[in-house]
Amino acid sequence: MQELVAKNKKAYHDYHVLDEIEAGIVLLGTEVKAIREHRVNLKDSFARVHGGEVWLENCHIAAYRHGNRANHEPRRRRKLLLHRREINKLLGKVHQKGLTLVPVALYLKNGKAKVRLAIARGKKTYDKREAKRKKIIEREIQAQLKGR
Repeated sequence: MQELVAKNKKAYHDYHVLDEIEAGIVLLGTEVKAIREHRVNLKDSFARVHGGEVWLENCHIAAYRHGNRANHEPRRRRKLLLHRREINKLLGKVHQKGLTLVPVALYLKNGKAKVRLAIARGKKTYDKREAKRKKIIEREIQAQLKGR
């Protein structure tokens, strides 16, 4: 049972997604409570392999409303939980030219927060325009089919 908390729609616009992997995330208590309130933004976040560990950076988890002075810092680095073989696989792929790790979704699975990471390659401007053009054409076709 999964409950989608946040989705990074911009990732699919800015990147060609090649592969996806699920990772656990190390959180503080107030962060978990804020996630359950859906107060998360993945827009500018990314993941990085550093020192044999995978870290989620620039992910904004808003401060818990009912928290006190022990509240968390909203944009702190968070460690992602993966098996060693998964980290080695990611490390091999990320070292290829032009590939990066982008979080595409954050969700609750059986009460635990999970992040879906995408191994992605950045799109060029003309790729983005072409994708937008295809989306508009597809929408027009669907509208005509519904109109009949």
